[in-house]
Amino acid sequence: RNAVIIMTSNLGTDFLKKGGTLGFVTSKDPEAVADHKKIEKALRETFRPEFLNRIDEVIIFSPLSLEQVTHIVDLQMQSVAERLGEQGLVVELSQACREWLANQGYDPQFGARPLRRAIQRFVESPLSVQVLKGGFHRGDVVLVELNPEGTGLIFTKQEGASFELPKKVENKSNGER
Repeated sequence: RNAVIIMTSNLGTDFLKKGGTLGFVTSKDPEAVADHKKIEKALRETFRPEFLNRIDEVIIFSPLSLEQVTHIVDLQMQSVAERLGEQGLVVELSQACREWLANQGYDPQFGARPLRRAIQRFVESPLSVQVLKGGFHRGDVVLVELNPEGTGLIFTKQEGASFELPKKVENKSNGER
């Protein structure tokens, strides 16, 4: 019968672009209260009163920091690493690469939503092409780094680094492998 529905919106990002700040209004800071009122005004101008009356609480979050977006890069890369692991590859990103991806995939207006596409464009697609061309093989550890110009990524096999693939276990009960 009861439900909690979480909705997100980028209302107020135009305000953010103009130099305003957002955040939790936990103090009596006049600027923070004024910012919160501007966001509430944007809500009233965008949504009908009968919809807004059904909303119990509005929470305004501050924009993500570079550190937070870099952490999201790590979270997004976990699924990439799992898929590569199924192909027998390990991928490692340098800190400079993580920060570069965070910058490429973050937009103050859209938050970290473009990050998934940035990882696809700059990591997954080029790495897939190199794997298909035979540049990397099962057991390789691929290091992804920022190029010296700081304009893109380079993929190299870590020399002397490889990992052992798990051996297939025989099923001795019926003689099948």
